[in-house]
Amino acid sequence: MNPYSLLRPLIFSVDPETAHELSLKVLMATKNAASLLYPKVAEKPVTVMGLTFKNSVGLAAGADKNAECLDGMAALGFGFLEVGTVTPRPQAGNPKPRLFRLPEHEAIINRMGFNNKGIDYLLEQVKRSSYAGILGINIGKNADTPIENALDDYLIGLRKAYSVASYVTMNISSPNTKNLRQLQQGDELKKLISTMKEEQLKLQIEYGRYVPLVLKIAPDLTPEEIRNIANLLMEFSIDGVIATNTTISRDKISGHPLANEVGGLSGAPVKEMATEVVRLLASELNGKLPIIAAGGIMSAADAQDKLDAGASLVQIYTGLVYKGVNLVSDIVNGIK
Repeated sequence: MNPYSLLRPLIFSVDPETAHELSLKVLMATKNAASLLYPKVAEKPVTVMGLTFKNSVGLAAGADKNAECLDGMAALGFGFLEVGTVTPRPQAGNPKPRLFRLPEHEAIINRMGFNNKGIDYLLEQVKRSSYAGILGINIGKNADTPIENALDDYLIGLRKAYSVASYVTMNISSPNTKNLRQLQQGDELKKLISTMKEEQLKLQIEYGRYVPLVLKIAPDLTPEEIRNIANLLMEFSIDGVIATNTTISRDKISGHPLANEVGGLSGAPVKEMATEVVRLLASELNGKLPIIAAGGIMSAADAQDKLDAGASLVQIYTGLVYKGVNLVSDIVNGIK
């Protein structure tokens, strides 16, 4: 039996946001006892975007927004960690309550709103940690930055993150920052990624190292929108794409008492949507750039489905809430 199944009722008796904060503290407190407490994770190196990952299972953004738990998360055996979403300036996020569990569906609804302590604080935490693995830094815009000035915030994030990140993710797909998702459309997306690519190449010269640039997209896009995004990613030589963020759809949880809560839905209900986006992207990209799959990965079989659909790497977050930390080793040891 997974020991987490015994602990979960106790954890679920606590407010979700409080439980998450306590979990991070426990991970940091037990990081030095990892070999005794957590299952051994197989070494299965994979090279993606010119980076060598010790395995193909990563931590999705949102779990460690401020990079305060890098050493604790690393102890679980992840092949890579992605921190953030971080904004140029600290912000409180949306009012509480803003995080809801739906155990019947193995799902979570969140409307956190990029609550974080700002990129300067995050960079301090990265430098203080002893983590030496692959680190993604997920950047976004401040809520009070007008959408027409969003690019300024992404440029600040890229410039500041560049010196310490293994790769940088542009998060334009959260449903919890007003108007953010319109950056996924046509001319606005083209302007964003063309300017960010130009800045990336300038920073490459400045720092003497190339840091891949990745775009994170929503699962709620139409096939035509996915095709357009794929074409722009290839046109501007973006290095990778994360599919997907949370969904605003409630089709899979229709009738649930919390179905009308505003926010992004994650976990098992988004699994099929996210896999279909991966499949469509893979068809359009034809191997030109890698896909990092996220969304509804609750088992090794779910991860394998994403890899079979065309992903090179996978990320988990909500799965940890419902399955516990053994999920990392289960997936790494269970995938081909």
